[in-house]
Amino acid sequence: MGSWRVHPVFIEQYHDYYKTPRGYHPRSLNSTDGWTAIGCQSFLNQPLMAYANEIEGAVLPIHGSEAHSRYFSEDTYQRLTGENKKLMIIPGAVHVDLYDNYDYIPFDTIEAFYTQYLGQ
Repeated sequence: MGSWRVHPVFIEQYHDYYKTPRGYHPRSLNSTDGWTAIGCQSFLNQPLMAYANEIEGAVLPIHGSEAHSRYFSEDTYQRLTGENKKLMIIPGAVHVDLYDNYDYIPFDTIEAFYTQYLGQ
């Protein structure tokens, strides 16, 4: 028999972060399978970026090239109308790599972008 998955690979990546010492925290909903009335679940069906074209501040969407959620940043970037925007797709990175994997996080580029648009 060949191997097969019953869930998307990003679930394994989330587990590797939230359910291990790498990212576990006892009060984290992602670490403890919890739910609260003040959590973000109520926003899941909302068109959060419906007004992205009204954003005037600098915006730097960052996602990994291998992230299941990459399209969030790409779609958002397309809706932004200002000139003070930049889309960063980090080669080889998955979603959780950009939480704590310093080999992927482009600190110099992030600093340069915000210094340019927000000052020092």
